[in-house]
Order: sequence, then C-alpha cells, then structure tokens
Amino acid sequence: MTQYMFSAYSGADQVSEPMTQAEMQQSYQQVLVLEDEMKAAGALIFSGRLSEPETATVVKMSGGEVLTIDGPFVESKEHLGGFYIIEAEDLDAALAWASKVIAAIQHPIEVRPFWNGQAA
Repeated sequence: MTQYMFSAYSGADQVSEPMTQAEMQQSYQQVLVLEDEMKAAGALIFSGRLSEPETATVVKMSGGEVLTIDGPFVESKEHLGGFYIIEAEDLDAALAWASKVIAAIQHPIEVRPFWNGQAA
C-alpha cells in the first residue's frame, strides 16, 4: 500500500457566491460522510483544513540566524487550504478517492505519493 497526500488548493482570485448557513452545513455534512466512507475502507489516515494564508508564520535561516516572518512563504494566487493523507493500493485507487474529495470540497487537488526512499 502506498500513502498519498491530497493537497486542496483555493485561489485568492476565485470569486464565488458566499454560501448560506444551510449550504455550509450541507457541504460540511458531505465531507463528513466522505471521510466516514474513507475511514471504513481503511483509506483515510489523516485530514485537516488550514487557516487562511495570512495567519502563516514563515521560519527561515538568513545569515546563520533564524528569522520568523508573518504571512505565507510565497506570493501566490493559490494557497494550500487543506489536505488528506490516505493509503491506497495504487495511483488509480488514489485518484478514485480524489474524485470523491473534489466532488465534496469543490476545489482542485494535487495527488502525490509519499517518497519511499528509492530512486524512480
């Protein structure tokens, strides 16, 4: 079994109608149902939604000193909004789960296997 990360991205330039409270609750329930399905299948390892990019703190080295900087690391129109760590037989199985995640969250995702320590 291979572990995969589904990275869910949202864009600052994506304009959409604000969701009503009922729509937000329906969307949240849809995600919960999907996550229950993934858990029951033994696929879901962990998932999480991140706070807005403006809440990020970057830690980096500069001139041998550790610096902390407010805000996201890169200036970008798209930011990581959340993620899933799953386990699947192969890429096709991971992509099948990814298609269900996209239907639930309505944002594009990137599917990547974890590096297994061997050269490709």
